[in-house]
Amino acid sequence: MEYQCTKTHRMGRAMRLIPILMLVLWTNVPAAAEKSETQAFFQTDFQSESPAVEVVFVLDTTGSMGGLIAAAKEKIWSIANTLASAEVAPAIKMGLVGYRDRGDAYVTTLTALSDDLDAVYTRLMEFQAGGGGDTPESVNQAIFEAVTKITWSRAPATYRVIFLVGDAPPQMNYRNDINYAESCRLAAAHDIVINTIQCGNLAQTAPVWQEIARRAGGEYFQVAQSGSAVLYDTPYDGEIAGLSAKLDATRLYYGAPGERAKMTAREADARKIYTEAALSAQAKRTVFNSKKAGSKNFLGHQELVNDVASGKVQIEALDEAELPEELQGRSTAEISARLRELADQRRQLQARINDLGKKRQVFIKDLVQKESDKGVNSLDAKIYRCIQNQAAGKNLEYAGGPEY
Repeated sequence: MEYQCTKTHRMGRAMRLIPILMLVLWTNVPAAAEKSETQAFFQTDFQSESPAVEVVFVLDTTGSMGGLIAAAKEKIWSIANTLASAEVAPAIKMGLVGYRDRGDAYVTTLTALSDDLDAVYTRLMEFQAGGGGDTPESVNQAIFEAVTKITWSRAPATYRVIFLVGDAPPQMNYRNDINYAESCRLAAAHDIVINTIQCGNLAQTAPVWQEIARRAGGEYFQVAQSGSAVLYDTPYDGEIAGLSAKLDATRLYYGAPGERAKMTAREADARKIYTEAALSAQAKRTVFNSKKAGSKNFLGHQELVNDVASGKVQIEALDEAELPEELQGRSTAEISARLRELADQRRQLQARINDLGKKRQVFIKDLVQKESDKGVNSLDAKIYRCIQNQAAGKNLEYAGGPEY
């Protein structure tokens, strides 16, 4: 857009500066020294005011963290279910930053924020404890990359949060390293909260973890080296996990071959979860997928049963090659009948899963009440309190306690 002024050349220059100044104010661009470091912030436009949560776990994966990593593989679905339990269910995205130290197999490994939680979870399942050994780790690099290399949204209604989980303080003498204080400043400037979870009781870790939380508007808490998570098997896990495969089988993907191939990868992630994850984790994933907030993870994109039922797509508008293979060569009436059959199966399965999920939650809460100290001091309870307090500022209300 170009502004024209016929009075003077100076007036013309001033007028042309107006849209530039407005753009700077609109995007809240940081100082020049920060631009290259924070470019990920500006890759996504403002979104709608619907509630949303973006959470990134920054996880120490060195040798001393084996117990916590095992707990994380169990608890990520519990956290997803807790996030989904808000009065108005938010859209949920998760991401990961695993870190070790220079000289290890890797310094950091990033998994982008995504509503495909199956993909995030299968990446988490690959995490193994290893490396480290000299106590300080590359915490500075991990936090900096979580803040600047993850593509966060800028929607004002989104609760953006990082959970830093580790047992050792940062290395502070590396060249070309960004101090955690600067990363905290960037996080706070872009409405990203950083909570810190100290595993174990290493004295030199506590003051740094506390300072990081204070600088980035978060909370600090300490748990046992194992993670202090509530981990119980229930009599319902096996049946819920078994229903998951049946629920997944109601999905049919359509579109160009390349688009369907992306969904094939999603199905491969689900198979990996079925074969490698604990039954309790499978059960929690299944419960999440049956909820409104879990629909993106369950459905993916261009899922025919849902899109026809919602009116997003008409069967007649699709070319034969865009249909799922099992529906190719069938009449419109036959396709419609099959989609109605699958939709009915899906509703019945989701209703059964929801019923069993409630019974599962009650079973675990009864056990937690019998061990009151464990419940109050558990990783689950502490994360829940963080979420409850911080998400309230984004009009997300949590009142039912953590999901287990």
